[in-house]
Amino acid sequence: MTCKRIYKSWPVVQRCDGKQQEGKDSMAQPNILLILSDDHGFGDVSHNGGPHVQTPNIDRIATSGVQFTNFYANSSVCSPSRAALMTGRYPDRVGVPGVIRTHENNSWGYFRQDAVTMADMLKRAGYYTAIVGKWHLGLEPENHPCQRGFAHFQGFLGDMMDDYLTHRRHDTNYMQLEEQEIDPEGHATDLFTDWAGGLIRQQAGSAQPFFLYLAYNAPHTPIQPPEEWVERVREREPEASPQRVKYCALVEHMDAGIGRVLEALEETDQLNNTLVIYVSDNGGYMDAGADCGPYRGQKGDMYEGGIRVPACAMWPGHIPVCTTSDTIALLMDLFPTVCEVAGLKVDHEIEGTSILPTLMGDEQPELGERELYWIRREGGMQFLGLCQHAVRKGPLKLLHNGPFQPLQMFDLESDPKEEADRSGEDDASFRQMAQLLNTTMQDNGAVPWRSGEG
Repeated sequence: MTCKRIYKSWPVVQRCDGKQQEGKDSMAQPNILLILSDDHGFGDVSHNGGPHVQTPNIDRIATSGVQFTNFYANSSVCSPSRAALMTGRYPDRVGVPGVIRTHENNSWGYFRQDAVTMADMLKRAGYYTAIVGKWHLGLEPENHPCQRGFAHFQGFLGDMMDDYLTHRRHDTNYMQLEEQEIDPEGHATDLFTDWAGGLIRQQAGSAQPFFLYLAYNAPHTPIQPPEEWVERVREREPEASPQRVKYCALVEHMDAGIGRVLEALEETDQLNNTLVIYVSDNGGYMDAGADCGPYRGQKGDMYEGGIRVPACAMWPGHIPVCTTSDTIALLMDLFPTVCEVAGLKVDHEIEGTSILPTLMGDEQPELGERELYWIRREGGMQFLGLCQHAVRKGPLKLLHNGPFQPLQMFDLESDPKEEADRSGEDDASFRQMAQLLNTTMQDNGAVPWRSGEG
């Protein structure tokens, strides 16, 4: 199926054949499958035109529902984005401005105990809540997934794997089933796929809806695809560099896993009652072979390539098929979205906004006028414990890509590649954006990001 791409000044969605979508009138509680990849660049899905890469299963989600062209992570790196996804809040509002690492002296966040998670909410609505894959929101007992709303955890507790086959980080095994250490054999991507499929099959006979958060650690470094996948891409893409071939192979191996998970939903007759969302936690790491599409920068940057990510969703009978939306949305918006899908009212403070109307084919132009904010706190000589930030209002975006770099301002409507710095051209707009950054930093600075503080 070929879908029409739509780029307008206001967010729009449109079915590719112009017909009305047929489907159920009711919105009974569906299952929710939320798939998060790790460092997957905007250009590294084939429906976004990524070179050398084929992602038929992610493409299937997009063509069976809606794909986004303006979807953002809440940070340029991992933990802050995951904190925003899980809570619907800016990450520093829940104590996670930077990466939570296994070494305390290089860890830049503590997941606040008063933060309400997506799993907490869905549990209230009667969902069976499960996470398979990478957690990366703390090693403390109180921040274990099973203490943060999940009834089931099978996956990797730490930040990254030093090896996809041994699953170790700094010689420590962070693989767990519930709260017990396990030591499974196999490639991590295959393990997470198998575990997710098994859980879906297990839930097939249950009247209880499930929420499955499937968090792959692919295609994060180290770039370790199975050799047969490398050979497949090398034979098909002889002009690609060896680095690019390996990266594409790791992405395609993950995509095949996603296909197997969708097959499990089909085989158990649950696909038609499941909302499936696919998204990445931040931009791709180009130094490892990723492609961030036409955008400047990569993972770790506040330029578009570091924070604009591939995203798509399908829900048979509810989300119109083969649609494209340029609605501006972020990971934090998925929290209120799935809550609304589950029939829940969010009665505590969050910054995210439900994009369910957009998913269902309605316009939400107000989302494009929000004041938005991104943050990353980091160590090392480039940061020294300080932050990088970005703010956006309408088409204007102000950023400093590092604490010791100058402020830059871009008009993303006329300059989506961020090539023309306007910080010295329009003093009034620059002052307005600078004040927005100042105010946001003051508001968010009230929340501590180390345990035992506040």
